[in-house]
Amino acid sequence: MKIQTKAVHAGDRKRPQQQIPVSTPVHFAASWICADQAEQDRIFAHEQKGYAYSRYCNPTNDALEELVASLENGHGALACSSGMMALQHALWCALLERPKRILCARDIYGATLKLLYDVMGPFGFQTELVDANDTAAVEAALDRFQPGALLVETISNPLLRVPDLEALARLCRARNVALIVDNTFATPLLVRPLERGAHLVVHSSTKYLGGHGDTLGGLIVSDEAHFETMRRFSRVNGPVMGPMEAYLTMRGIKTFPLRMERQCQNAAALAQWLRQQPQVERVFYLDDPAHPDSAVIGRLLPEGLYGGMVSFEIRGARRAEVFAFLDRLKLCVRATSLGDVHTMVLYPWIASHRDVPPEQKAAMGLRENLVRFSVGIEAVEDIIADIRQALG
Repeated sequence: MKIQTKAVHAGDRKRPQQQIPVSTPVHFAASWICADQAEQDRIFAHEQKGYAYSRYCNPTNDALEELVASLENGHGALACSSGMMALQHALWCALLERPKRILCARDIYGATLKLLYDVMGPFGFQTELVDANDTAAVEAALDRFQPGALLVETISNPLLRVPDLEALARLCRARNVALIVDNTFATPLLVRPLERGAHLVVHSSTKYLGGHGDTLGGLIVSDEAHFETMRRFSRVNGPVMGPMEAYLTMRGIKTFPLRMERQCQNAAALAQWLRQQPQVERVFYLDDPAHPDSAVIGRLLPEGLYGGMVSFEIRGARRAEVFAFLDRLKLCVRATSLGDVHTMVLYPWIASHRDVPPEQKAAMGLRENLVRFSVGIEAVEDIIADIRQALG
């Protein structure tokens, strides 16, 4: 079954009853009444499928989790309260019986680094950074640092680098290292990392999957080996998404392939236009034949679908000039998120990568004149017109 069909049908209408609702209901109950005490005992013992308490499982969340596992072709999924919670939970599951050391891609979301160093670091987790696009460097770091997990993004934030997931998976599996992939930018329409050898995939469902800027959430999709640990930890730790958020996310996913296809088309058109503008120093987009990862992109991504994110550098701009450009935008939304139906713009230097040390920004290639656009589904001519007038 194609992913576009899965997005519409998976998870819904799966429990037989006399009349079946066409849309999964929102189950707000915190707890459930069983037929008798013996049934509750069987549910607590995991001898019978059923519901007792929403921290353990909830029918609305179950439907979303089935849907997302289907999209990613994974063994199972867990819906979490945010993308960062999903990432933290995935790391705990991966490192349960492995060394508490994390090898992390150097080019990655700033809050991910804060999580690794400021939250997990004080609990004894060690982190080392590596250029994940240099497979030889990753192999050397795996052998020297001997981590329990390798963490990368399918498409990096905000400079849009693409690591060779298949090569990294081979290196990790040969050393019993868990490969965790943040697939938020790519979505399962473009790449399904579990099919490429990853162990765990995470999403900020706030972004492309939800797609409308009205719900906060995260998702983990796991292989079979990590599934039971993921569920067992969640029953105690309680990172779970609320049922209303699960419903809204599931509703958003039904149209996500359509939205993502349009966003990819618009982003490609915007990138092409930006490359012709004298005020633009450099454009970052995956369709560029000169992209440093073009060979990997050609293998991993479907032709013509290169994502909805476009970053570019404004020629000669410093912070003040970038602020002025952003303030002149009238259509594009200045907001700290991405993946919505409307075009959004963010200044990584003071937002997503604000707390990244200067030397690491330099190593990443992140400069003060870079802006990041999440291209929406509007008419691309209107998006371009707004950016044209703002560039002056």
